[in-house]
Amino acid sequence: MKQILLPTDFSENSWNAITYAINLYKDEECTFHLFNAYTPVIYNIEYVLGYPAQFGLADAIRNTSQKNLNTLITKISNEFEPNPNHKFETYARFNTLISGIKEFIDEHDIDLIFMGTKGATGAKEVLFGSNTVHIFKEIKCPVVAIPSGFAYEAPHEILFPTDLNAMYKHSTLKILKEIVLSNNARLNTMHVSTGYELTEKQERNKAQLESMFENSAFLFHNIKAMDITNAINEFQVKHKINLLVMINNKHSFFENIFFKNTINQIGFHLNIPFLVIPTEL
Repeated sequence: MKQILLPTDFSENSWNAITYAINLYKDEECTFHLFNAYTPVIYNIEYVLGYPAQFGLADAIRNTSQKNLNTLITKISNEFEPNPNHKFETYARFNTLISGIKEFIDEHDIDLIFMGTKGATGAKEVLFGSNTVHIFKEIKCPVVAIPSGFAYEAPHEILFPTDLNAMYKHSTLKILKEIVLSNNARLNTMHVSTGYELTEKQERNKAQLESMFENSAFLFHNIKAMDITNAINEFQVKHKINLLVMINNKHSFFENIFFKNTINQIGFHLNIPFLVIPTEL
């Protein structure tokens, strides 16, 4: 049974991620963990250092959080047909989002996290906020970021950019293989070249990927470009990609795109879901 974490702040963005997850795994047995991390908006040093329960404020905020989670369960029941494959649990936690998610995935054997993202005002690009980027960096669990306003469509065309410098393990790509097979998807593996031929190591890793997806529709694209982000943007529009997948591999172009820029410089022209898989699973 899949264990899926759905962090929510009760916004439309988080609702969008919840509906995507339910649709994507409609035919699989899943437990969906609806998780709200709450912290008091105003508190003083005594509150932080002492015992929050003695002030009563934490209880009031927790009650509001749990009430909103119960309302969310009702909304899911109203929006979706009953599904015997699906089970829903709710959790209201006094914690920060990142710390709360870290603790939760340690307590539960979480397979996948779904989160909503906000699009840039007046544009179709997604500017990943600090929470999302920190989750990509800190959380050792696959994360799917769903753009605001994205209407669910099955991921039949998947784009998987890779620098081919890492030898991927079956455990790392397990979640991707499952999505490819269950959706009869075509996996478009893309290597962005800056003018050099593939090295022997890259050729070996390419052959390994082809072998791992030999029972699927697998296409390899060698794109000559200087800018990786633009290459990804152009490819996903031209080929009607509906899921982007990247491996968060240290010292790779993923790290260069996300963690060596300021938040305001990060902008994929994305209006499609984005799956980020850590190498350390």
